[in-house]
Amino acid sequence: MKKFMNTAETMVAESIEGFVRAHQEFVVFGAGRKCIRRRELVPGKVAIISGGGAGHEPMHIGFIGRGMLDAACVGYIFTSPTPSQIVSAIEEADTGAGCLLVVKNYDGDVMNFEMATEMASGRHRIEIVL
Repeated sequence: MKKFMNTAETMVAESIEGFVRAHQEFVVFGAGRKCIRRRELVPGKVAIISGGGAGHEPMHIGFIGRGMLDAACVGYIFTSPTPSQIVSAIEEADTGAGCLLVVKNYDGDVMNFEMATEMASGRHRIEIVL
């Protein structure tokens, strides 16, 4: 056996669903299942957000937790999350102190996180670390 999956089309969604179910005391889906965030956010804390393509699990969503990420977005296999997913994570995780986006040096991630920053900067204070 080379792969353990139902179908290629549903693999990412099913993988993330399984992660959230297995760790539901710590994480929840954001609106529209565009991101995963900490179940309990800390008011007044700068939200730390990251993300990237699926295929590296538990990368990104596995780092959500106290003292670590507040939210993460998962794109398709080896594909950056969309700006819409990232904006959703910003909106879900920002408790009023702004957001720090941690972006790896992959061109697609840099481009999409920068686009999301432009889209959300009118409503949120955002800084990016590359």
